[in-house]
Amino acid sequence: MAGGLSAGWIGAAWGLLAALVCAGIPAAVIALGVRRGRLDSIHVVERASRTGPMLAGLVAVAAGLTALIALGAPRAVIASAAVMLGWIIVLGAITLVWKISFHTGVAAGAAVLLSHLLSPAPTLAVGALLVVAIGWARVRISHHTPAQALAGALVAAAATWGALALVGM
Repeated sequence: MAGGLSAGWIGAAWGLLAALVCAGIPAAVIALGVRRGRLDSIHVVERASRTGPMLAGLVAVAAGLTALIALGAPRAVIASAAVMLGWIIVLGAITLVWKISFHTGVAAGAAVLLSHLLSPAPTLAVGALLVVAIGWARVRISHHTPAQALAGALVAAAATWGALALVGM
């Protein structure tokens, strides 16, 4: 989305490439792990099983970010990949010891990222509503505690601000 907002259809194509590498590869690694019986579910509930998917995600996102920079992707797409790298580093490190919510984290981080490309106040307001709804759902289905959902949102939002500052957005 960030690519399309900043550079039209060409930016959207770059964004799709970034999503395939930075999100698609880690999702495929998890799906393959579940299929082969190495992971308990796509939610990777068992803490001891999280290291492999986190490392695969780290490698995929770092490689994707490096390729986007080398190939001259639009700045917003590079920033999006940098944000994803920040999420995997910070949330990934935390989830190895405590099950922080990636779902609320990604929603909060996406709202922060989009607030740099759209009108900040309404974007953050809508984003906050979505984060609350996602957090409520994650708690409701007993995949997280309220603290894990809140921590995911706050930590990822902070990581997003930091990553955006590092890339000059």
